[in-house]
Amino acid sequence: MPKLLQTGQGVAGLLLWSIIPAAFIGPGTVTTCSKAGASFGLALIWALTFSIIATMVLQEAAARITIASGKTLGQLIGLRYGGRSARWLRIFLFGAVALGCAAYQAGNLLGAVSGLQLVSSAPPEYWLAGLGLLAAILLWTGSIRIITGALAFIVFLMGVAFVVVGVQAPVSAAGLAGSLVLPSFPEGSGLLIIGLIGTTVVPYNLFLGSGLSKGQNVSEMRKSLLPAIGIGGLISLAIVLTGTQVKGDFSFAALAATLGDTLGNRAGDFFGFGLFAAGISSAITAPFAAAITGQAIFGNGEDHWNTKSRNFRLVWALVLGAGLLFGLTGVKPIPAIIAAQAANGFLLPIVAIFLWMVVNDRKLLPQPYLNTRFTNTLMAVVVLVVTGLGVYNLWKVVGG
Repeated sequence: MPKLLQTGQGVAGLLLWSIIPAAFIGPGTVTTCSKAGASFGLALIWALTFSIIATMVLQEAAARITIASGKTLGQLIGLRYGGRSARWLRIFLFGAVALGCAAYQAGNLLGAVSGLQLVSSAPPEYWLAGLGLLAAILLWTGSIRIITGALAFIVFLMGVAFVVVGVQAPVSAAGLAGSLVLPSFPEGSGLLIIGLIGTTVVPYNLFLGSGLSKGQNVSEMRKSLLPAIGIGGLISLAIVLTGTQVKGDFSFAALAATLGDTLGNRAGDFFGFGLFAAGISSAITAPFAAAITGQAIFGNGEDHWNTKSRNFRLVWALVLGAGLLFGLTGVKPIPAIIAAQAANGFLLPIVAIFLWMVVNDRKLLPQPYLNTRFTNTLMAVVVLVVTGLGVYNLWKVVGG
């Protein structure tokens, strides 16, 4: 790898950190953001603003602790809770991340199949089984980098298409600016609000981003990471604005038709293929990320947790199998995908709290890399808001 890319400088650094927005702009983002726009107009954009700021705060902290210590987030958690009495605590954290990955996996596969159904009439069960087998083969061989990179490029082009259509939404600048910062809670929007946060602040991305920061300094990391996340946020906003232009009941076909009205008939087919690309690339990433998390928390560099070990393969196989099994039950893709994003919104506070503890631990990090009072305040707001929204929605469900 060229030295420029390793150190994360300039354009190469931006390309390196673009992995983070590429990982969260999948079927979940397309579905949740466009559904939010179609159902509530601009009313929920504030949740997207919050989620982008939260992503910047948490991803920067996860990267900073690795720059400071040379160890990833998972390894530092393993050190901080390394005693036998803390074994169940580490198991709990890993279980939360793995459960989140499994929830994403169902949405990833269903999203990929939904994209294929826009351009093909084959039964969805056949596509689902085929995609599951393809993901398993790639994960087994480990030959995923080039394929996921190519698919991520297709997803980026789909994002550009959303930007072209989104900027044409009939909204006023004043109305958009107000919606970006003023919270509102329309009746029936709770699950979508949590979903908008869960689809952007992805818990397993914190472990992924922690590993990417090795070989950089804090200044280089911030100059590349924060703009990359900002670009992902603009694409997500464009998807919301495109959703506001959907006519009639929301569906993937209606969303494809909205793109086609502006960009031509072939744009609908391109959206279908882009949704497939986003789904299959994420369907490879989510199980792999769960296994990487297990490796970081439990592995400690030991051979029984290398990428071709039984433990590593068992983790990704379970996550892939859970998503495949859920997809084969015949559930409707759009509600399932939104529910998956909401599930990760509920799990996010767990990972964020562990990160918060590590980034304030003087035994693990040198003083200059610890959180400042300002960053601690930001992290506190993120944790409290996400936890509060989760508890509120849980109360709404239990209380009817």
